[in-house]
Amino acid sequence: MKNCLLAAMVLLGAASLPAQAEEVGKVGVDWLGNDIVIDAVSDPKVQGVTCHLASFSRGVIDRLQKGNWFEDPSNASIACQQTGPITVGDIDLDENGERVFSERTSLIWKKLIITRIYDKANDTLIYLAHASQIQDGSAKTSISTIPLFSGNVTWSKGKPQ
Repeated sequence: MKNCLLAAMVLLGAASLPAQAEEVGKVGVDWLGNDIVIDAVSDPKVQGVTCHLASFSRGVIDRLQKGNWFEDPSNASIACQQTGPITVGDIDLDENGERVFSERTSLIWKKLIITRIYDKANDTLIYLAHASQIQDGSAKTSISTIPLFSGNVTWSKGKPQ
């Protein structure tokens, strides 16, 4: 009985954890050590969806030259695809969406974020890559969509009406 309870607690805890990024590629763009990093991010509440996030990683030489030691640019691009049967868990359905992934791009003030928004009228999941900053927010965004009209989409709590 204790093992079943412990397993249930572990699964419940894992379901509430934010998504983790797995680096799947890195392309050098100049001799200063700057790279474009490509990460795979699986949505923790929507099984069968994987997003690939491309972002810029500044090298040490570039950081030394520009004097901006603790920050990467806000530039990012996202592409999300169905990578298996889709099971939609308990997702936030309001227009503000829900944070799926967050990664610091500066020492304190800036994060690169993936937000999921459900477009009920079009039965589509929207994934938005954007930066979050204390001030001087960036308008640099990228979106990707996953339509849910295919026959292999399951809603764990029933499809919203």
